[in-house]
This record gives sequence, structure tokens and C-alpha cells, in this order.
Amino acid sequence: MFGTLSRILPNSISRALIATYYKSQLIFAKESHSSQELIKMSGMSVQILPALSDNYMYLIIDNDTKEAAAVDPVDPDTLFSAVKSLNVNLTKVLTTHHHWDHAGGNKKVKDQMKDIVIYGGDKRVDAVTDIVKEGQIIQIGNLVAKCLETPCHTTGHICYVVGPAGSPEAVFTGDTLFIGGCGKFFEGDAKMMCDALIGKLSSLPDKTKVYCGHEYTVQNLKFAKLIEPNNPALSTKLEWAVQARSANKPTVPSTIGEEKSYNPFMRVIDENIQSSFGRSEAIGTMKDIRKKKDNTSPKLYM
Repeated sequence: MFGTLSRILPNSISRALIATYYKSQLIFAKESHSSQELIKMSGMSVQILPALSDNYMYLIIDNDTKEAAAVDPVDPDTLFSAVKSLNVNLTKVLTTHHHWDHAGGNKKVKDQMKDIVIYGGDKRVDAVTDIVKEGQIIQIGNLVAKCLETPCHTTGHICYVVGPAGSPEAVFTGDTLFIGGCGKFFEGDAKMMCDALIGKLSSLPDKTKVYCGHEYTVQNLKFAKLIEPNNPALSTKLEWAVQARSANKPTVPSTIGEEKSYNPFMRVIDENIQSSFGRSEAIGTMKDIRKKKDNTSPKLYM
């Protein structure tokens, strides 16, 4: 829906309509789509903060200094409540891309915290103070966040690899990589998504935890079964995800290693998947899988 709006309407009008839609979700939301959870890792913790109907915000915490950074804080009130309850010092916002359901809370955060630094990949990010580039390092207490340019869903999309220096523990992928899926190619193409997923994210250590921007896991994995119906890793993950969602638990994080075992968009280099689409290379396979997902009614795999 939003891709169509962006194509047929002037940018300012389409952005206003999309913002109105998501603001209505904030107003009328009765309960969170998932429970909040605190994930502890080496030197850092991540507070999972569900927002809107299926978004995830995150609070990254340096365990030593209690300095913190927020990822895509579309619901500032929920963020501020978490900052207070965890007794941390919020100093930065890491924005993955400019879409309102990710960047729409930035201005309110900035209005209430004048000294906060808001990072993003292009000037379309609301209230951005610092535009980042590939390889740029952002300090969060004793943690480092390395910026990866992953254009495709939007041209300014950034993923953030975070952990103690020299030891990446987590990657915050916004709408580039989902559990079992990837974002739509709104401003890019199959080659760009291959560069992002295969060229960059797949090269991270397998143990790196993946924190994505939306709770799309069950529907993504059910679609993936259309591509690889006999993949045991996929079957196991889908069964687990269905149980987690029935208990209102988030399915984040996964790991890079897991995604390489069942996510069809991370498996486009697999010869069996390529041949199933009559291909012998990754880019064409990426294009075909994205087209199939875009053109397949969710009713066929839900």
C-alpha cells in the first residue's frame, strides 16, 4: 500500500498520509503486540520495545556505563518509560531509515532531550542531526556501533552492528533483514538487496543476534516453506515461532547463522534454490523470490 502511495503521490503528501495512518495506531492501540523482554549479552543488554501493530524499537544498553541508545523510537512515551525503569542514560538515537513507523518519534525525542544525537542515513530522517556513512563508528559508552549502508528498501537505509570493540554481538536491521524475510525493494533492486544480505550481513559472525524492525516472522516462514518445503531448520523455526506468538512473545532476536539456514532471501546462493527458479546465479534468484512473495496472497501461506 505505502509503496503505491509513494509512487503516485508527491513525496510530502504520501509521507503525511503514511504518518497519519501510524499515528492513529498509537492513539487507538489497546495493548502491545508482544511482551517487552530484556536480552543480556556480552557487555551489553537490549530491551525489546514493541510498538504500533508490529514494529520493534530497541534500547541498547552498555552494561558498564549504563549509557544507552534507542533504535527507531517511533513511540517515545514507551521509550522514556523504559529508560526510567532501567535507570539508564539515553544519549543517542540510531535510525535505520526515514519511514514514519521508524523515524516518526525522533522529533518528540529531540524536543524532550535537547542534547541527544540522532543518527540516520539521509536527510529524510526526521530530526536527524548526524548523517552517517559506511563504516562510521558510533560510541555508546564502551560499546561501538558500526554503520553499514544497506540501500534497497530505502536508499538511505542503515544497519547498525553493535558490541564491545572487536566483538560484534548484535545487528539492528530495520527493514532490510527480517526473521525469515527481507524488506520490499521500494527504492532499490535485487542486486542492491544481494549486496546488503549476501555481501554484508551474511559476512557477520554466525552468532551475531539479529534485531529486525517488524514482527513478521510467522508469515515470512510460512512463505519460505513454499520455497523449501523440506528444509528441517525452517520447519523447526516455524514451529517455535508459532508457539512464541501464541504466547505473545517476540520472535526477535534470531542470529545470522539461523537466517542463513532458513531465510530464502539469505539463501539465494544455494544451487538448489537457484535451480528451482531456473536460475544459476543469486541476483536473478533474489528478484524471483521477491516477486513471488509480492504476488502471492498471504491467504495461500497463512
